[in-house]
Amino acid sequence: PLELPCRSFAAAGSGDYDLMMSFYGRDSVFDMSAWGLGVHSGTAAIRTFFEHWIGAFDEFEMELEETVCLGGGIVFAVARHSARTARSSHLRLRHAAISAWVEGKAVRVTNYRDIDEARTVAVTIAES
Repeated sequence: PLELPCRSFAAAGSGDYDLMMSFYGRDSVFDMSAWGLGVHSGTAAIRTFFEHWIGAFDEFEMELEETVCLGGGIVFAVARHSARTARSSHLRLRHAAISAWVEGKAVRVTNYRDIDEARTVAVTIAES
């Protein structure tokens, strides 16, 4: 159950947008509202977000720190981002994501700044 979520995080660090998008379906939602970066619905909107976010950097890496399958297709993950532009200092951030997987696609991914909050929400979702 963790193979696809782990591969999706690896794809994010690859710069291969087609590969990144292979984990999303037509009606998928990618929620970055906790970061003030909106909610992106559908593959076109999600791809545009990835292209603008990842494409803004000359170097971008993502490292998966933790993944937990909570059952019912719900996966909790913690990742670290490391990025740099030619004119900026190094950006490093850590975030949590809760993803819901159905038939091999991430139907909803919600990203959190607060890892403890995300862990609590993920457990609540999995139990419901």
